[in-house]
Amino acid sequence: MTDLDQLTQSLARNLKRWRNERGFTLDALAARSGVSRGMIIQIEQARTNPSVGTTVKLADALGVSITTLLDYEQGPRVTFVPPDQAVRMWSTEAGSYTALLVGTEADGPLEMWGWRLMPGEGSASDPHPSGTVELIHVTAGELTLEVGGEAHTVPAGTSAAFEANTPHAYRNEGEVPVELTMAVSVPPAR
Repeated sequence: MTDLDQLTQSLARNLKRWRNERGFTLDALAARSGVSRGMIIQIEQARTNPSVGTTVKLADALGVSITTLLDYEQGPRVTFVPPDQAVRMWSTEAGSYTALLVGTEADGPLEMWGWRLMPGEGSASDPHPSGTVELIHVTAGELTLEVGGEAHTVPAGTSAAFEANTPHAYRNEGEVPVELTMAVSVPPAR
């Protein structure tokens, strides 16, 4: 079984488990997440591998981290994620990517991400649930961070925090790769 097959199977199993644990019908999860009922059925039956945006919407609607949706097995109190086991959620031929480095469910999902954006590339995100906070630290290059339609320049060595309940985007408008670490804190589902 390929890594993608394992990811698809794990997501199918965990999405159904968390949906049932929350007591959500397919229609209720579709309404909460903005993901169609048909797409949720396809994911739960492991017939499709959804986009990062779809996965984030489902995780947000369930009040769990993407880590939890991808693998529910609870390990020891200290969890180590070797570099080769970080989950790449998307990548481009030019070399941009996001990697989910580690996550936890302490008082709502908390995730740490590693990003690389090649020159001229970017990634946009739909609003997350109210109370979601993102922390970023740029380690190389200069990031253009757009929050609620307003662009901000974040040079290497600089950190930023923002409420992510509005559309936001990350862009590299420079000529060298941008690298950053991001932490995302999502409030527990109510």
